[in-house]
Order: sequence, then structure tokens, then C-alpha cells
Amino acid sequence: MSGEDAPAQQQPNAVDQKQETKPAEEPKPEPPKTDSPTTADATAATADAAATTPATTTEEDTFSYRALVLTGYGGYDKVKLQVKKGKPVLKAGELMVRVKACGLNFADLMARQGLYDRLPSPPVTPGMECSGVVEAVGEEVTDRKVGDKVMVLSRSGLWQEVAVVPATHTFLIPEGMSFEEAAALPVNYITAYMMLFDFGNLRPNQSVLIHAAAGGVGIAATQLCKTVKEVTVFGTASASKHETISQGGVTHPIDYRTKDYVEEVRKISPKGLDIVLDPLGGSDTHKAYNLLKPMGKLITYGTSNMLAGQKKNLLAVAKNWYHQFSIHTLSLIQGNKSVCGFHLGYLDGETELINQTMNIVLDLYKQDKIKPHIDSTWHLEQVGDAMRKMQERNNIGKVILTTEPMPEEEKKEEAKKEDKKEEKKKEDKKKEEKKKDDGKKEEKKKEEPKKEEEKKEEPKKEEK
Repeated sequence: MSGEDAPAQQQPNAVDQKQETKPAEEPKPEPPKTDSPTTADATAATADAAATTPATTTEEDTFSYRALVLTGYGGYDKVKLQVKKGKPVLKAGELMVRVKACGLNFADLMARQGLYDRLPSPPVTPGMECSGVVEAVGEEVTDRKVGDKVMVLSRSGLWQEVAVVPATHTFLIPEGMSFEEAAALPVNYITAYMMLFDFGNLRPNQSVLIHAAAGGVGIAATQLCKTVKEVTVFGTASASKHETISQGGVTHPIDYRTKDYVEEVRKISPKGLDIVLDPLGGSDTHKAYNLLKPMGKLITYGTSNMLAGQKKNLLAVAKNWYHQFSIHTLSLIQGNKSVCGFHLGYLDGETELINQTMNIVLDLYKQDKIKPHIDSTWHLEQVGDAMRKMQERNNIGKVILTTEPMPEEEKKEEAKKEDKKEEKKKEDKKKEEKKKDDGKKEEKKKEEPKKEEEKKEEPKKEEK
């Protein structure tokens, strides 16, 4: 027993002794009862305690982060910036990443319209790739530590400032790679590599057709084709992008808006092509198959023809399904051709396969054989403009979202732009209404002479 404990043990004895020697007192009359004195005393005591005891707040209570949320299917305005509160809880094998940049993909545009089945139903945070810094490490994680710079690949949930992901879905960012480049790498380059080399078995002196050659996958595929000797690349893109894709490695750029790409390919390669990468779907898949030479491979990986306008276009969807490509195995045998389908979203469980491919891609980056091309970077507040740019095919390379907060000056500019958009909508509406009114007036003017003629004819009929 310590010296500090001894007095505490002796105090009860002293009290007991005083109680024993205290003279007996006459009983005192009880005071009159009042209404709930104990309740009043308890309330006063509680108030005093609240005044003297400081409120305690934990990090979990104050932790918050911004996230883009798809609130429903439709136009660009369906993706809204919201604030989430509460610190995420890590499970075994997970990391918490402070996100710096996010990649925007065509699948995200289709998901907004309800055309991508790998995204959970709204409300949900989209985003399949991002880059950032490890902020916390869960149990059983041995190959990642706090402070590591990583890129992340996931089915969804990465368009936010903080993301919790399995450690196996992260890859260390090589020295010298920016966060923007890291966010542009996983989806596009894994997709392009697996299509060209795992399915396509690309070899020297072969020919490849790459649709949307100025897009993220298109540029990635072109760069990967250049790692093989004497590969001829045909690339479709609008005329304004031809110079850029030619410098990037496209041998024969084709303006799909003004020319028939099938005819253009046949002029240069009458026998056809060895590999066609098809992200379009519908009737274009039929054209792709017919462009293959014997032993050629068609690799279809999307249905972007279904995307027409901000909201789901039922006519475009129906047209795409009506022209859906199908073929009998006997035709494949007789044509000596193959058809492959690729969807990275359905490979999310194949961790080992994805890791192997990513390691090869990162080695190619370190050798300066590939490099993501960043088209533009947008703040989370500008996600609508970023999606519009990509959907209208105005990008060359990757469109990136940054989690860095927008400066106040830019926010004011954005507010002005939004006001101008609203004013333009109102003006357009007024013009449309005026056009309708003018049309009605014109109809009335045309009707008036007829009515006058009818009035003149009435007396004549009566005379008869």
C-alpha cells in the first residue's frame, strides 16, 4: 500500500468514531412537503453540470469531405457536389486515400443516363479511377503505408476527396508521375493493353483500326501499337484532331464525319485489317467484322452509339439494339475470324490478372514508351462542363477532375456563367413562344381572307 492510499483508508474510521460519541438529539419535526423538490434540484444540478463540463467532440464528429453524387438518371445536373460527414471506418485489408485527381471515362457518361450496369443505383458516387495519398491503413495491410502515393482502380465511388478502397486495388505511383497522369492511367491503358495483346496478339507488320483515336483509350492504344515494330494504325477522329493523333502515331487518320471510314480503309488496305477495336456498337460492329482479313480479330468493348444527348435517347438505344451484331459459329469457322468482347468493369474480381497488366503498363511508362495525354483538368464544381466536353467529343486525351477547391474568383466566374446560361434559356424560351405566337398570327392572317370569301359567298348561295 502506498502512502497516498493510507489516509483514505483511515477516514471512514474517524467518521464512525464521531458518530458513536455524538450525543443523542431529539427528533425534529419534518418540513412541509413541496411539489417535486427533487425534480427541481435534479434540473438545477444538470444545468450546473452542463455549464461546468466542456462539450467533447471527436475527430469522427468533425471529419467531413466533399463528394460528387449521382442523384438520379438524366442530364449533367444530376451529378451534384455534396458534403459527407463522419470519418470512414476501415475494414481489414483496406486503405483510406486522400484523393487528388479523378479520371472521367465514357462509362461514367453512360452511367449518368442509366446505361451502365456496373454502377449501383442512385444516390451513388461514381468514379472508377483516381490518384492520391494514403492517409490511413487498415489491419492486415503490409505493402502500403501512410504517405504512399497511389493510383486506384475500382467499380465506383472514387469521385470524392476521401475514398476507402481495398489495398489490392491500389498501385504505387512511379517517381516523376503527376497525380493527373496517375488518374489518367488505369482504365485506359489496362483496357488498351489487354485488348491489343491478350486478345489481339498484336505482332509486327500488322494493321489496326482504332475508333475515337483522340480519346483516352484511343491515345493509349496508339502508343501501345508503337511499342511493336511496323504496325499500321488507322484512326477515326474529326478533322481538327488529325494533326495531334498523327503526331501521336496514327498512320492514317480518317474524318468519320465527312468520309466513309470503310471505303478509306479499303483504299489503303484492300485485304482488310488484322485487328479492329470497336467501342461503337450497332451497325459499326457489322462494318468492323467485314473489315477483317482472314485470321483477323474484332474486339468490341462498348456501345457509345447509344449515347445521344444529355438524357437517355430511347431511339438511339433501340436503333443500337436493332442493329446488334450476332454471328453463327459456322460463319466464324468459314471466315477464319474471331470476335472478342472486353469489359474491364467485369474483371474487378481478377486482381492477379489486373496487377500483372498494370505492372507491364507501369514498366512501359518508366521506359518512356507511353505517357497519358491530359486534355483538361476541372474542379469538382465543374463536373457538368467536364462531362459535356467529353460527351460532345471535344476532348483530345483524358479529362481529369481535381479535388483542389475552386478559388473564390473562379467560383464567381462560374456563378456568372450559370446566370448567363439561365438567361439564355429564358431568352430561348421567349423566342420559342414568340415563334409560336407569330405562327398562330400568320395562320389567322391566312384564314381571314378565306373567311371574307366565305362571307361574300353566303348571300350568293341564299339568292340561288
